[in-house]
Amino acid sequence: MLNDPRSHGLWEMTAPPAPSTEMLQEGVSAQVAIVGGGYTGLSAALHLAEAGADVVLLEAQEFGFGGAGRNVGLINAGMWVMPDDFPKELGPQYGERLLELLGNGPYLVRDLIDRHNIPCELERNGTLHLAVGDEGLKELAERAAQWQTRGAPVSLLDAVETERRVGSAAYAGSMLDMRAGTLQPLAYARGLARAAIDAGARLYSKSAVLDHQERNGAHVLRTARGEVRADWVIVASEAYSSGPWEVIRKEQVYLPYFNLATTPLPREQQQLILRGREGCWDTREILSSFRMDQAGRLVFGSVGALRGTGTSIHKAWARRSIRRIFPQIADIPFEAEWYGMIGMTDNALPRLHKFAPNVLGFCGYNGRGISPGTTFGKILAEHILGRVAEKDLPLPITDPKLPAVRSVKEAYYELGAQVAHFAGERF
Repeated sequence: MLNDPRSHGLWEMTAPPAPSTEMLQEGVSAQVAIVGGGYTGLSAALHLAEAGADVVLLEAQEFGFGGAGRNVGLINAGMWVMPDDFPKELGPQYGERLLELLGNGPYLVRDLIDRHNIPCELERNGTLHLAVGDEGLKELAERAAQWQTRGAPVSLLDAVETERRVGSAAYAGSMLDMRAGTLQPLAYARGLARAAIDAGARLYSKSAVLDHQERNGAHVLRTARGEVRADWVIVASEAYSSGPWEVIRKEQVYLPYFNLATTPLPREQQQLILRGREGCWDTREILSSFRMDQAGRLVFGSVGALRGTGTSIHKAWARRSIRRIFPQIADIPFEAEWYGMIGMTDNALPRLHKFAPNVLGFCGYNGRGISPGTTFGKILAEHILGRVAEKDLPLPITDPKLPAVRSVKEAYYELGAQVAHFAGERF
C-alpha cells in the first residue's frame, strides 16, 4: 500500500488478495453508513448485513489500511489496564460490563474466522506476557490473580516453564492466557471484508468522507465523487481519522510501533523457539513483542518508527535483542520491516462518542485493536438493530477530550524509543 513496503510489510506480502471493490461514484442510500474499513467497521458491516440491514461502508484507502493491517497480530483479551482498575475508572456497572465483554472478545474473533472460513493463520495456543525481572513477575502475578477471580483461563508460569515454551532463559516467568492467540492481521481484515460483501454489505474503497451534513432527518456523507444518505452512521476510522471526525485522531496520542520479520527459520531452528506458536510481549516500559508466523518467520517489534535516524537505530537494536534472547538463531536476516501508529488515550481505555443523533463510534484501542475492534463493531450493529439499548452499551457516552501537549508527547515517545534502543537497553 502507498507503494511503501514499510507501511504493511510482511502482512501485505503474505495476505490473500483483498476483495475487489470500487470508489463510490454516485449517490446511494442505506439504512447504515459506516466510515472506516478496519476491524470495527468491517465487523459492524458483517453483523448488520447478516441481520438483513442495508449497509454501505466507506474506506478512505484500502481495507485494513490503518492499524488493522500494521499491528503485531496478537488477539489479546482485555486492555493494558489491570482488570480491577476497569470499575475504578468507569464505575462498577460499566467497568465490569466492559471487562467481561473484552475478556471474551478473542472467542468472537475465533468464531468469525471459523464461520466464514477466513484464511488468516489463526493460532489458538494463547499468548505469553513475559516477566522481566522480579518486578515484572510481581506485576504478572497480580494481573493473573485478578483475571482468575473472574474465571478467566490464565495461569502464572515459572521461569522453567516459560523457558521451555519460549526457548529463552531471559525471563523470570510469564502469564499464559488461553483465550488469546495470534493471526495474520491484514488477512483477517480482508477476510472480514469479503464476508461482509458476501452477506450483502456494499463496500467502497478509495472513498474518503469529506463532509457530513444532516438533511431532512437523514445523514449525508459526501466523498470526492459521490454521497451516501443514511439513517445511522458508525464512525470507525479510529486513530487514522480525517475529515469530519478528525477529532478522533486528535484526542489520541500517537505511539509509533515497528516490526521486523526474519526469513523463515530452518525447520530445526523452528523447534527451538515458540514451538507452541504463542504470541509474546514483555513487561518493560518500552516493551518488545515477538511471535512466529506459519511459515516460520520470527516477527520482532518494539516502540519506535522506522524513519529518519530511527530506521538504523531500531534495526540494530532488534538484531542485538534477538541475539541476546535467542542465541540459537542469531544473525538470521530480516525479510520485511514496517511500522504504524497506536492511538493512546489518557487512561488507556477506549471511548464511546455520539457525534450527532444516530452517529456513534468507539475509539482508543490503545494497541489492542483486533479483539476490541471486532467486538465493538458487533455491539454497534446490535444497538442499531434494537437488540442492545443505549443504557446497556459497554461504555458511557462521552464527548471527545483533547489531550494536553499532544504533539510534544508524540515527539517524546518517538525520540525516547530511539534513545533507549541506541543505548542498548538491557534486561
